[in-house]
Amino acid sequence: MGHGLTSVLLVALGGALGGMGRFAISNLLARYLGKAFPWGTLAVNASGAFLAGWMLGSLGIASAPSPLWLFTVAGLLGGYTTVSSFSLQTIELWQGGQQLRASVNIGATLLLGLTMVSIGWLLSGASLPGATL
Repeated sequence: MGHGLTSVLLVALGGALGGMGRFAISNLLARYLGKAFPWGTLAVNASGAFLAGWMLGSLGIASAPSPLWLFTVAGLLGGYTTVSSFSLQTIELWQGGQQLRASVNIGATLLLGLTMVSIGWLLSGASLPGATL
């Protein structure tokens, strides 16, 4: 099996597992917290950002991604996090007359995502570029 095919299979396997995780967590949170706000999507995007930051700090970015990077970041986290669900849920809130909830979803997703990726990066033992602590 060629290197290119192996890479595609690693991303595909990770993506399938990540998508199943997103589905399970989103449904679980919707069941317990209700569907008035997309808590599940916010939770998976925030936790995925944290894990992506941690992986980036731990593995770095190489010119040729490692099999671990392909499986976890490109596949698993790529399938786990979701911009499409975030976008659709935000539009649904807006069109349903819930402009404040739609705006909170946008702000919370961006701020929480950036915060979580930074925390993940820092917890990996790496320091943020340009940061002095």
